[in-house]
Amino acid sequence: MSLLKSVGTIGGLTMVSRIAGMAREMIFSRVLGANDVTDAWFQAFIIPNVFRRLFAEGAFSAAFVPMFSKRLHGKGAEGESGLEAARSFSADVLSVFLPVLIALTAIFLLAMPGVIWLLAEKPVDPGNFAISVDFARIMFPYIILVSLVTLFTGMLNSVSRFAPGASFPIILNLVLIAALLVGERWMAAGASLEQVAYGVAWAVTGGGVMQLVWLYIWVRVEGFRPRLIWPRITPEVKRLGIIALPAAIGGGAYQINTLVQLYFLNQLDSGAVSYMNYADRLNQLPLGIIGIALGTAILPTLSRFVGSNNKEGAARIQSDAIELAMLLTLPAAVALAICAVPFITIIFQGGRFDLADAAYTGQVLTALVFGLPAYVLVKVLVPGFYARSDTRTPVYAAFLALAVFIALNIIFMNRFGVVGVAAASAFGAWLNVTFLYVILARRGDYRIPGALLLRLGRQIIAAAAMGVVLWYTSDVLTEFYDAGLFARLFALAILGLSAAIVYFGIAFTLGAIDRERIRALTKRELPKNV
Repeated sequence: MSLLKSVGTIGGLTMVSRIAGMAREMIFSRVLGANDVTDAWFQAFIIPNVFRRLFAEGAFSAAFVPMFSKRLHGKGAEGESGLEAARSFSADVLSVFLPVLIALTAIFLLAMPGVIWLLAEKPVDPGNFAISVDFARIMFPYIILVSLVTLFTGMLNSVSRFAPGASFPIILNLVLIAALLVGERWMAAGASLEQVAYGVAWAVTGGGVMQLVWLYIWVRVEGFRPRLIWPRITPEVKRLGIIALPAAIGGGAYQINTLVQLYFLNQLDSGAVSYMNYADRLNQLPLGIIGIALGTAILPTLSRFVGSNNKEGAARIQSDAIELAMLLTLPAAVALAICAVPFITIIFQGGRFDLADAAYTGQVLTALVFGLPAYVLVKVLVPGFYARSDTRTPVYAAFLALAVFIALNIIFMNRFGVVGVAAASAFGAWLNVTFLYVILARRGDYRIPGALLLRLGRQIIAAAAMGVVLWYTSDVLTEFYDAGLFARLFALAILGLSAAIVYFGIAFTLGAIDRERIRALTKRELPKNV
């Protein structure tokens, strides 16, 4: 499967998921707004998702997929087929993985009041504290469900079946949308804001069950038979743990970053967590579609080139990923920065989320997207280390970025509030990607070719020209942003179309895109000597 086709499959379904997530947040903002209750809800939702990101985008997948794929496409011991060896390995992993998840969940459910207290620190209203603990206890078991989903997704990715794993987040978004719409009617009938928020919290766990069923069906379709046996630490399971541990620590640094960010936001006024969540929803749209899709798609191909000692091929696939990433990320970052307030107003403003909320969230988004190209490049560069069985270097980079993030928060937070927290996150991301690239270059594993640097420079020129057009166009459309649905859609379409026409028109004119390489990437198989 070509890189472009793989990215298209993962990115396309991720786009659908992100759009569904955007719709979810639109309804959430209108039904529940930005207040102490929504802060408590988002905080509780973040806690299990910290572990989801750790497993889904980090250590477990990076370690499990190569080991599972090796058994699947090779021969097992004592004449067993590759499929039988892969089934046996997955059963061993599942039988150890599940008890660990259950134990972890039990510990957190018991310790949840302490966890919430640590994240808040400052004096909290007893009523809000109780709600925060309740929400977290309701939603935390989601980690068991989504971690098993991650295991099944890794199995499917090993046979290049990317679609089911890329589509499962859509299920949760649809379930939450349904819960919010029902909650809106319930609130109109007299239910309180807190009652509706409780109902939406239970919907998270219900959505997790549906996601697990969806992936289980697909692994059965592909011929795998997930089963539980008596837990045993086999040499393969032990090796999985040894490989995954450094990556887990590195992934843990990113997730500690999330929890530290949550801690700093909790020191600010009511609504801070909600403002960051709504801004990050737009920031995550290109990050998920571009960065995560590329990182997932290039790891198998990069591993194959590295394994066959094809340095030229490995460097080429890394360059392809960077070029595609920046071609799409640069205009997204510039557009989100310049049109932050218009986009937030068009998408989220209404109901309990007023114009003042939209204006402040727009400022947060502007600061956050300064780091968007760096967030995406981290996703693209990290596979270059994983493919060489180096899970330690990303750990060092992540902890270095975390240290800078904490220091900048201490400096920025009191003066700039939520905007300062967002800016600290962006600076940390740029430090992270700089560290990763310098290490790759010093080892001789990868250096950006001069031709690619020239194209990146032309992409920046095209993005800057697009930014100027958006600056003036956004002022002309001001009256449409908080108008009716069709007026908002019209304004969004005009901004999007004008940005796309100007950026891609100038990019093609200046030669910011390697047209021959794009055509090559559309072929079914990448040339082996690329």
